[in-house]
Amino acid sequence: MRVTLRHWQATLMLGSPLKQRPLRAVLIVPFAIQTALISSLIGYITFRNGQNTVEDLARQLETEVSKRVEQDLDRHLALPHQINQINAGLIEEGLLDIQDLESAGSYFWDQAQLFDKTGYIGYALPTGAEAGAGRWIEGEDVVIFHGYAEGEDKSYATDEQGNRAEVVETLDYDPLVGSWYIDAVRAEKAIWSGIVVTPGFEGYISATAAQPVYDESEELIAVLLVDYLLSDINDFLKSIDISPNGQVFIMQRDGLLVGNSGEAPSYIVEGEETRQLPASASSNRTIELTARYLQDQFPDFESIKNIQQLEFQADGDTYFVRLTPWQDEFGLDWLVVSTVPASDFTSQLQDNARNTALLSIGGLLAAIAIGTITSRWVTRPIKELMNASRLLAEGKLDGQVEVHGIKEVETLGTAFNQMAQQLKQSFQDLQNSNDELEQRVEERTADLQQTLVELKQTQARLLHQEKMSSLGQLVAGVAHEINNPINFINGNISPARNYAQDLIELVQLYQETCPEPPAEVCDRIEEIDLAFIEKDLPELFNSMHVGSERIREIVKSLRNFSRLDEAELKEADLHEGIESTLMILQNQIKGKPNQTDIKIVKDYGDLPKISCYAGQLNQVFMNLLSNAIDAFDAARTATDTPTIQIQTRVTDDHQVVIDISDNGPGIPAGVKDKIFDPFFTTKPVGQGTGLGLSISYQIVTEQHGGSIECESVVGEGTRFTVRLPIQMTCQTQPMPAEPEPEPRNLVLT
Repeated sequence: MRVTLRHWQATLMLGSPLKQRPLRAVLIVPFAIQTALISSLIGYITFRNGQNTVEDLARQLETEVSKRVEQDLDRHLALPHQINQINAGLIEEGLLDIQDLESAGSYFWDQAQLFDKTGYIGYALPTGAEAGAGRWIEGEDVVIFHGYAEGEDKSYATDEQGNRAEVVETLDYDPLVGSWYIDAVRAEKAIWSGIVVTPGFEGYISATAAQPVYDESEELIAVLLVDYLLSDINDFLKSIDISPNGQVFIMQRDGLLVGNSGEAPSYIVEGEETRQLPASASSNRTIELTARYLQDQFPDFESIKNIQQLEFQADGDTYFVRLTPWQDEFGLDWLVVSTVPASDFTSQLQDNARNTALLSIGGLLAAIAIGTITSRWVTRPIKELMNASRLLAEGKLDGQVEVHGIKEVETLGTAFNQMAQQLKQSFQDLQNSNDELEQRVEERTADLQQTLVELKQTQARLLHQEKMSSLGQLVAGVAHEINNPINFINGNISPARNYAQDLIELVQLYQETCPEPPAEVCDRIEEIDLAFIEKDLPELFNSMHVGSERIREIVKSLRNFSRLDEAELKEADLHEGIESTLMILQNQIKGKPNQTDIKIVKDYGDLPKISCYAGQLNQVFMNLLSNAIDAFDAARTATDTPTIQIQTRVTDDHQVVIDISDNGPGIPAGVKDKIFDPFFTTKPVGQGTGLGLSISYQIVTEQHGGSIECESVVGEGTRFTVRLPIQMTCQTQPMPAEPEPEPRNLVLT
């Protein structure tokens, strides 16, 4: 406290860095800077928000336009195929006689009147005959067309009732060479034959929907067609209100225009020839710029599979572009492009930005003026308070200050006077408190030293316990990891010794039957010292066997030392534990070459997750299933298929029941009464500890409050029934789990 008081006094005498600057500047300059920064920040945020708003509006507009175009395309381009389907149905029902060209032509005239968005509706027979009606002759509404297999093809003008009048056109046309006919026959289904420019008919550009029709014997009887005019696509694109200078257009994957929302044509007429225009050659500037940009971005339009949102700069403006692939089930594959220039939205934003800048400058000037006036009014009483503070810092605690004009500063002056009086009293109280505090510190220090000694002793004990616990877990893990591979090695030494002995005997037999082997064999025998190998290899296997047995004894000691593993109480799915156990035992379930496989029959009920020690229960399943497998070892070659059946269910008293049964030889009555006793086993010495079923019994009954029962009939089989509560009524400390289950503690023969 003394240090704090002296530091405060020194601060008052020396002054802070800000004291070296005029208070008026301190009040005005930061305020003006803050106002300028806030104004600039507001202007910048307004500008950026405007830009983001422009982009968001453009993107939303393009999205809505693209969706509408796709919907219109789906609706308009589905119509030609629907017409073909209607006509195909009439032909199949016998309601439309395709051999009667005149009546068919009249029917198609009626249909063309109904569907005024089509260019031509008709069909062609495999003989080359054709009939239809449509709009392709300038100055005529709907004409009827008859094409005969032999003779001229004629187009007839019609009256208002569809009656044929004079011939308005004759030509020699073979429909069998038309791409629409060939493509439909080849595809054997309804298709689009692509966009076709009909020679001799100015502006007649259409996409042809073709559909083959077959009789009951799958023989082709006709090909139906409907021409959809691309001018209709232009019509509905023009009806879309995108923006003053925005455009939406459709192009093929080769870049040719299909239609656009502007007044620029999608085709060009040169003499009597009509051809499609590339989008990059459109007379509409927006479409031209967009198409050229897309060609630079995508040299191959075929690679475009997903919606692309792009933007580019051109003519001093930013253009937002949305490129949407569109396909239908009949083979059309087009690109829908919508382009919106940012200038359509930014004119109002520029006005707003200019107004914001002017308001910011005006606010800055007003802030400087107000700050100057305010600083003069505030600094006068503060100077008086500052002089009084300087006297206080010099140790003159009897001085008083009188401040008027500002309520807060006046209150501060009153508080300053009170502080001076209290400070004087505090110096005296501080001295008294310091003496008392030093005495208490000495007493407290002695208590803390004693507590520290006790704490260190406790810490040492806890550290020792933690080390022993960690060591036990480490040893348990090491023992578990070593046990499996060493058992594998130990189990394979004996077969390996036999295999090696067989090979040696084979070599000896070969030497007896072929006493004079080739020179290369003699050299190899001498090189590897065959006689030494025949003598040393059996001894080598004996050494390996002794070493593996030694390791197994060490692992057994480690297991007895490290029984510290505990599972956690948690919600668990028993079916997962059973399946995991079966997976581990899969190698034992499969039969050896002279044995049959064990059949596993599962009858799982609808079990809920139960509160349990999952690791402990998995050990129970391992012990029960391993004992069942052991029961078949002596009878795996029997005629009856060895079977283990696993059944689960939930009882009315909220218990889970797991039945594990087998059709093995069963357990004798004298053995059955002792199977849950610790260290009881029917195996030879060294092949089992007799703890498997004993530990399983403790896990089920003591740790989970359940029960385990065994029913067995000699010669018929054995069934173990485990009952577990879904929710444990009490929680006990989990028993130490075996690092490795003892699956072979009982030989059921």
